[in-house]
Amino acid sequence: MFKSIIAFFSSINHIKPSPWWGRVLAGAILCACEGVGLSAQTISSPDGNVKLSFSLTGNGVPTYEMSYKGKAVVKPSHLGLELAKDKHASKGMRETSLMDGFTETGSKVSTFDETWTPVWGQYAHIRNHYNELAVNLTQPATKRRMTIRFRVYNIGMGLRYEFPQQDSLVYFVIKDEHTQFAMTGDHTAWWLPGDYDTQEQETQESKLSEIRSRFHDAVNWNNSSVAVFSPTGVQTALQMKTNDGLYINIHEAACIDYATMHLNLDDKNMVFESWLTPDATGMKGYMQTPCETPWRTVAVSDDARDMLSEANNFIYNLNEPCKIEDTSWIHPTKYCGVWWEMIVGRNSWNYTDEYPSIKLDSIDWSKVKPNGRHGANNQEVRKYIDFAAANGLSEVLVEGWNVGWEDWANHWKDYVFDFTTPYPDFDIKALNDYAHSKGVKLMMHNETSSSVVNYERHLEAAYNLMNKYGYDAVKSGYVGDIIPRGDHHFSQPMNNHYLYCVKEAAKHHIMVNAHEATRPTGIARTWPNLVGNESARGTEYEAFGGSYPSHTVILPFTRLQGGPMDYTPGILETQLKTWSDNTSYVRTTLVGQLALYLVMWGPLQMAADLPENYAKFNDAFQFIRDVAADWDDSKYIEAEPARYITVARKAKGTNNWFLGGKCDEHGHQSTVKLDFLDKGRKYEATIYADAKNASYDKNPKTYTITKRTVKRGDTLKFTEAPGGGFAVSIMAK
Repeated sequence: MFKSIIAFFSSINHIKPSPWWGRVLAGAILCACEGVGLSAQTISSPDGNVKLSFSLTGNGVPTYEMSYKGKAVVKPSHLGLELAKDKHASKGMRETSLMDGFTETGSKVSTFDETWTPVWGQYAHIRNHYNELAVNLTQPATKRRMTIRFRVYNIGMGLRYEFPQQDSLVYFVIKDEHTQFAMTGDHTAWWLPGDYDTQEQETQESKLSEIRSRFHDAVNWNNSSVAVFSPTGVQTALQMKTNDGLYINIHEAACIDYATMHLNLDDKNMVFESWLTPDATGMKGYMQTPCETPWRTVAVSDDARDMLSEANNFIYNLNEPCKIEDTSWIHPTKYCGVWWEMIVGRNSWNYTDEYPSIKLDSIDWSKVKPNGRHGANNQEVRKYIDFAAANGLSEVLVEGWNVGWEDWANHWKDYVFDFTTPYPDFDIKALNDYAHSKGVKLMMHNETSSSVVNYERHLEAAYNLMNKYGYDAVKSGYVGDIIPRGDHHFSQPMNNHYLYCVKEAAKHHIMVNAHEATRPTGIARTWPNLVGNESARGTEYEAFGGSYPSHTVILPFTRLQGGPMDYTPGILETQLKTWSDNTSYVRTTLVGQLALYLVMWGPLQMAADLPENYAKFNDAFQFIRDVAADWDDSKYIEAEPARYITVARKAKGTNNWFLGGKCDEHGHQSTVKLDFLDKGRKYEATIYADAKNASYDKNPKTYTITKRTVKRGDTLKFTEAPGGGFAVSIMAK
C-alpha cells in the first residue's frame, strides 16, 4: 500500500507542487502506516537486547511483537478480551468485547530500578530493573478505556491489561482472554497437557507440531481429577528452544483474583493463545473496575542458565512487595514425617476398616475397631520426633492424624474432615509437648479432599488449633474434584481461596505449603508465608511406577518458575521392595537424590525416607543434615532443559557453599571451576559422587564419598551416572 501511494504521486509529478499536495501526501502515508500498524511504539530492555513494539492494526486491534538481539521471538500478536453477554455484566445481554475498535489516547514511557531483599530464596538480594511502556486505549463506540502495560527486562517482557474505574465499564464477565504469542517456527517444547484440575503429568518433549498427535497418551487419565480442554492445549510455564539456540519461556506472574492461564496452540500457524480456566458457571472471570489481569510473560535468552536465574527473578519482580510487616516468624524448614510409609502402602492414613462410610457428627471413635495399620500413632510419631531431634531437622509432618480418612477420597463428600479432632491413637497435646521438649515442632496436615467450602467453614478453628499447640506450618491438600461441585482447581474462585488461606494463615503466623493447588506465579514475594507448593508430579509418583529420570531436570525450567516446589526428595533406599510389597523403584541414583536439595530449590525441604533407611546410608545422609534450605547466592554453572543442571549455592549467613548436579538417563560429564569461592580462603569439600558402575535402574545405591581441601580457582570433575548426579558440601575453614 505504501509503495502504491508513492507510485501514484510519482505518476502525476508533472503537476506543479503545492503545499496542498504535500499535506495530502503526508496524510495518505500516515493513514497507510496506521492501517498496517507501522505507527508502532518501541521500547527496549535496559541492556538493549530485548525489543518490544506495540501498534494498533486493522480495525484498531492491539498488537505487539518482540525480538532478542535482533532475532524475532514473538511475531505480531493480537491482544484483547472477549466479554460474555451476561445478565451480571454492566451491559447485560447487550455486552460487547474489548478486541478491536481502539484508538490510542496517550502513552507513557518510564524506567524503574530497585534492589529488594526477599525473606527467603535463591538470592539475598534481587534487582528489579525494567523499562515500561503504558498505552492508554479508548473504544470510541463504547467509550470504554483500557491500558496495556508492558515491562521490558533484560530477560524478557511482561504485559497486562488494566481497567480504570469508569461509568461505561463497571462489571464485566470474561468469556475468553485472547492474548496471542505467535512463535517464529516449530520449536522444541517441554510441555504438560493443558488441564483445569491437575499438573501431575509427565513432561513431554516434542516439536510444537507434534503436540496434537502425542496429546492423548501424554494425559494421566487415572489422576483423581482430569479436565483437559484441547488436543493442543498446554500448561505454563512452557519451556521451548528454537533451532537457532534461543530459549523461550511463556508463563504468568501475579495471578490474583483471576483464573490460571493455559495456552492453546494453533499448530498450523504456530500461534499460542491464552486459555483461562473456567469456573462452575463456565465463565472465566467476573471483574469489577478498577482491576487488572495477571502479567503475561515471555522470557528469552541464548543461555539456558538464565531461565533458572533471571527468568525466575523476573516472575517475582512482577509481583507486589511483601505485605507482611513482621516476617521474623517465617523461616526455612527441613523436615521429616509420617508420609512415605503410607505412600508406598505399608501403613494407612485411616484408623479403621470397619465402616464403608463415616459421618463425623455421629460416630463414637472410642468404640471403633482399629485396623492396626494406622501410621499416625503415638509410638510412630515419637520415633520420627526422636529422629528429627537427633539429626537437626526442625519439624515432623504427620499425615492421617485427624478423623475422616476412611472415606475421604473420590466421593465428592462435603463434610469430610473437621481439621481439629485427632484419632484415638494420636494424643495431640502429649505429642506436641514431647516434640517441643526435643527442640522440634510438628507440622500440621490439612487434606481438604477438595471440599473447599468445608475447609473455609473450619479454617479459623483449624488455625486456632495450630496456634494452641505450637504448630507454625501447615501442609494443605486438594485431592479430588472441587466442591462447590463443577468448579476447577485453577479457576478464579479457587485461586482466591488459596490466597485467602495464605492471608488468614499470616494473621496466625502460620506458613503454608499447598499441594494440588494452582501453580505459583511469584505471589510468595508478596506473601512469603507461602513457603511452598506441590503443583507437579512429586516424589510420591516414584511409588506409583516412577517418573522419567529427566523429570527433575526439567521442572526447574517449568514448574519452578514463579516459586519453589515441595518435591520431598531424599529417598536413599531407592528400591522399595527391600522394605515393602511395592515393586516400584526411584528413577535416580542415591547420589542423584542428594543433588535434588540443590537443583529443586526451596525453603521447605523434606528428608522423605524412613529413619531406618537413613541408618543404612548414614554416611550419605550426612549431606542432608548439612545442606542449607535458604541461600545468599546461587550460581548456575551449566544447564540444558531435561538434560542436566549444575548449581552452586551459598548458605544464608555463612561462607559455606553447596554444589549439586543432576542429569537425565544419559549421564553427564561435568567440570566445575570453583571460581565462586572467596579469594584467599580454604574450604573442606566433601564430595558425594556416583560410583563408576552406578545407574538409576541397575545399580542405584553405589556411591563414593571423598574429602579434599579446595580453594578459589580449583577444578572438580564429575561423571554423573544415568539418572545420577553429585553433591558437594564446601565448608569454609
